[in-house]
Amino acid sequence: MDLTYRRYADADADDLVAFLTGDTWPFHGSPVVDAERARQWAAEGRFDNAETESFWIDGDGEPLGLVRLMDLGDSTPVFDLRIRSRYRGRGIGGHALTWLTEHLFTALPRIRRIEGTTRRDNAAMRRTFRRCGYVQEAHYREGWPSADGTVHDAVGYAILRRDWAAGTTTAPAWDDERTTEG
Repeated sequence: MDLTYRRYADADADDLVAFLTGDTWPFHGSPVVDAERARQWAAEGRFDNAETESFWIDGDGEPLGLVRLMDLGDSTPVFDLRIRSRYRGRGIGGHALTWLTEHLFTALPRIRRIEGTTRRDNAAMRRTFRRCGYVQEAHYREGWPSADGTVHDAVGYAILRRDWAAGTTTAPAWDDERTTEG
């Protein structure tokens, strides 16, 4: 399937509401988004502002997903990725992660790294991070509260510009306490 990325515009607000309310998002803070909340997010500029850009992932003549790039003024932007449930498991997440990584490193030469966080139990996204050159850098115990009151562990991944450019990965120095304790 050929995928394209199309910049979200304020005129897309109704499409955004339909997209967010027409599916469930089990690994997001709000797995079910109601229309009022989605309209409020769009009206507040949550998907397009000075620090945020969003892109539709189009394929098969319709939006299959949405990429939201945030903290664009920082040296380390973050992102949110949503794929419609009927298209999950088809490699679209990996394509989108590869696209957003190249897009950010190309469009923003000042950034050094890109970060993403997911729940520990989101095995598909964790595999996608690794396949796309992202390295696990953090494990946040009970760091992801859910709408139903449960709390999940969260896992942080990042890719460095130098690793992306070289096609390599650099593991964190997990045992660095021995060298800094003196």
